[in-house]
Amino acid sequence: MALKAAFIMLAPDGDPLKHRASVKTGKLEITTVAVSLFDFDEAVDVCRNLVRDEGIQALFLCAYFSHEEVARVARAVSEKVPVHAARSDVPGAMKMSAMYMTEGWFLGRD
Repeated sequence: MALKAAFIMLAPDGDPLKHRASVKTGKLEITTVAVSLFDFDEAVDVCRNLVRDEGIQALFLCAYFSHEEVARVARAVSEKVPVHAARSDVPGAMKMSAMYMTEGWFLGRD
């Protein structure tokens, strides 16, 4: 039996109904879902549904989730489901910020 995990990434044009993919190995099935940038209510709902409806056993959240938002997700899912949050060091965060700006994530560019 494979561990079922999910990674939630926030993106300006993320739509969890359209933007999802899964990779399966013999020991892991991981589903990645893109959710609209800063729509934490939607992200919480997506996480809750993944656990309840798809049997997800572990959640991984992108670095946009604050400590408070990580706690919201943790409260929304079973206490048996670990909720992990990606974090970066300062140089890594600066590089990501530059990439987001280049790609127009905060300017409404497509």
